[in-house]
Amino acid sequence: MDKENTVAAKVEEPTTRITRARAKALETLGGVPPASKASFKDDHRRVLRANTKRTASDANKASITAISGLQCKRRAVLKDVTNVTPKNSFANCINGTKVQTSKQASKYPTIKNTEVAAEISLQISEVEEDVKTKLAEELSKIRMVEAQEINSPSKTKGKQQRKCFGAREHVVADEMLPMLAPTEPAGLPSSQKKEENKICNKLESTSGPGIVDIDLNLKDTQFCGTYAPEIYNNIRVKELDQRPLTNYMEKMQHDITPSMRGILIDWLVEVSEEYRLVPDTLYLTVNLIDRFLSENYVEKQRLQLLGVTCMLIASKYEEICAPRVEEFCFITDNTYRRKEVLILESQVLNFLHFQISVPTTKTFLRRFIQAAQSSYKVPCIELEFLANYLAELTLVEYDFLKFLPSLIAASSVFLAQWTLDQSNHPWNPTLEHYTSYSAPELKSTVLALEDLQQNTNGCSLNAIREKYRQQKFKCVASLRSPQRVSSLF
Repeated sequence: MDKENTVAAKVEEPTTRITRARAKALETLGGVPPASKASFKDDHRRVLRANTKRTASDANKASITAISGLQCKRRAVLKDVTNVTPKNSFANCINGTKVQTSKQASKYPTIKNTEVAAEISLQISEVEEDVKTKLAEELSKIRMVEAQEINSPSKTKGKQQRKCFGAREHVVADEMLPMLAPTEPAGLPSSQKKEENKICNKLESTSGPGIVDIDLNLKDTQFCGTYAPEIYNNIRVKELDQRPLTNYMEKMQHDITPSMRGILIDWLVEVSEEYRLVPDTLYLTVNLIDRFLSENYVEKQRLQLLGVTCMLIASKYEEICAPRVEEFCFITDNTYRRKEVLILESQVLNFLHFQISVPTTKTFLRRFIQAAQSSYKVPCIELEFLANYLAELTLVEYDFLKFLPSLIAASSVFLAQWTLDQSNHPWNPTLEHYTSYSAPELKSTVLALEDLQQNTNGCSLNAIREKYRQQKFKCVASLRSPQRVSSLF
């Protein structure tokens, strides 16, 4: 009887866990637990096994609540799930924070709250005092700097250009001003500044009678008709900078001569034709060569290396698919190795400070030819080819370094128009407005350019002449004007 009572007591306990071994033992003893409880427990155990994320403690709690028959607590219904903020949301947040702070205040005694508040106020006052002392120190520094600037006349110009907001920014601007100031070449001649001012005054002049607006009806968006005047005005000023020396052969170079330079450029014209490079690449190549030779001594054995290196740099800048270094080595009959070209390329770029974007004669030719054809009912392709031919002839000649690229471009258009048509004067108000050159100002350049066209000196460098004798250029190299251009001046 005692054993049966103990077994019955164990069976009636709803909270104890019954394993399979204990159930078998109970079956042998004759005390099987109720089927409903066992099946409910097994089903609940399967659900708990399926949920792998739940912990063991949660499983035990769930089984206890399920056995006891208690219902799970229902979740409160969400009233508003939209992203739109209700009108009284801020008021509710404020009220909620007030209630929460009041609850927290009730938990702790008031003495602790007052002590914490006193400590916070002391910290804030200390921080404010530190900030005030720092501001006072900075203001004293600013006053000292301003006093030094007033005493020193060299810094008054920089003081007018500064715009700083706040004391901190003002001090930083004063310290960084010598670093950020534009570097001007030492000993910049005043004549160049006067020339810049003269050009700016010419370009800012309003259009007068007889001047055609060449940017008005441009259909090609690549011409940037809206911004073209500002772009070319800026280029006209920038061409005065970064110019090669006009007498570097006499000052710097002792191993090479102007004739060697001409032979090199004549050969580079053939290279550009071989690799089908655009004309801008050729003009930029010559500019890089002259700028490097202006301040660097080069032996005649390395002159060809300098030529292919500058063409490599120019082609990387201008071409879509530039020739490889190996191709330039091959064109020199492998006289120079790849390593030598790359080393010199690094030297040239570092010397020029990577300032490769410079205006050349080709840059101005596009604009001036467009202005010249404004008086034509139909665009004249011969005028464009002839002007380009005359401009390229000047690349070989060392004496033309003394002329500005815009002056050479304007003179090429002048002489090309005179060569094609002697019945009208080649210069008009539109060309004078867009080139900012009058006809008398072009006299010396046009006369020198006509000598190149006639080849009065008997130059034997014929790469450019052979290039423009081709049919694709309308054989403009064979054109001559029956009358001399000197009769116009």
